[in-house]
Amino acid sequence: MRRFDEQLMELNDKLLEMGALIEKAITLTSQALIEQNVVLAKKVIEVEVEVDQKEKEIEALCLKLLLQQQPVAKDLRLISAALKMITDMERIGDQAADISEIVIMMDGAPYIKKLEHIPQMAEATVKMVSNSIDAFIKKDLELSQSVLEYDDVVDDLFDRVKFDLIELIRADNANGEQAIDLLMIAKYFERIGDHACNIAEWVVYSITGKSVSD
Repeated sequence: MRRFDEQLMELNDKLLEMGALIEKAITLTSQALIEQNVVLAKKVIEVEVEVDQKEKEIEALCLKLLLQQQPVAKDLRLISAALKMITDMERIGDQAADISEIVIMMDGAPYIKKLEHIPQMAEATVKMVSNSIDAFIKKDLELSQSVLEYDDVVDDLFDRVKFDLIELIRADNANGEQAIDLLMIAKYFERIGDHACNIAEWVVYSITGKSVSD
């Protein structure tokens, strides 16, 4: 049993490491966007490779725990939730890399508008990701709930970005191409928020055995 507890602690540690990597990816991609820094954008793509590797390590550990330890209900839920969470975490890494690829493609072209709401979206999603993983480690239902509620902040920011960009296209069609790129970036940040909510929902399930919609 002691070996099982040690492996569960190892699982927590690896989840924290994966969480730190995706937080780093979102922060770097936001910085690359604001500074129009292609070098930073390329670093995000390197971090995403590390995220994929960490996902494989955690998946292998979870399968080992399931096969060798035959965990009882509560521990089984926890391991199952971890397996679901890492899928969402890996997708967050992918989306940070997708944003960075757009930054590389835009390659220093002057922005049609001062970036305001998109960096706020990045900041909000880092907070959501961090809190959702902390909630899992600490088994904190309240923190999970706060992540789900905070998604409204990201959605509101996305609506503002969309409205601003539509106005810019109306004012001048020449703004269209970059406006679409920036809208895609905002959409990726919105999706990162959705994945953070998925993680928070799996945390609720791991603690209560019930889905949020029950």
